[in-house]
Amino acid sequence: MKMYALILGLMISLSGFSQRFAYVDSEYILSQIPAYADAQKALDDLSVRWQEQIEGKYAEIDKLYKAYQAEQVLLTEEMKSKREEEIIQKERAVKDFQKEKFGVDGELFKKRKQLVEPIQEQIAEALEALAKAEGLSMVFDKSSSGNILFSDPKYDKSDQIIRRLGYNK
Repeated sequence: MKMYALILGLMISLSGFSQRFAYVDSEYILSQIPAYADAQKALDDLSVRWQEQIEGKYAEIDKLYKAYQAEQVLLTEEMKSKREEEIIQKERAVKDFQKEKFGVDGELFKKRKQLVEPIQEQIAEALEALAKAEGLSMVFDKSSSGNILFSDPKYDKSDQIIRRLGYNK
């Protein structure tokens, strides 16, 4: 009985330190922003165009390799070396191009940062303003957190963020 009283007392004393929580669904918020859809389309188009260029270059290398294999018996050692080096150089060039476009600090990454980051910053500012206005201690992201197993829709602030950004759902 003393343990029960102790736990009850602890719960009552901690309730004075209650904090307010809410959550948002960032994927849903982003889906409601036309500028984000435009940015995604631009990035997808750019990615497809570069991927097609890469595939074209690999097809050209494959063609050179097959021609080399067909003519290999007729070539001198010097000519073989020259052809092999040409194929290797073209493969390196394609890999460098691929890294330049799709690598960690590649053009696609930089373009994504240029197009998407301002939108994410607007959302973060709106979220911070909402949290301050409503006295929220913490706001979780439902879309990126695999830890939220259940959430009551009354604590979802996604639509309020969308309205703060000037959009209607």
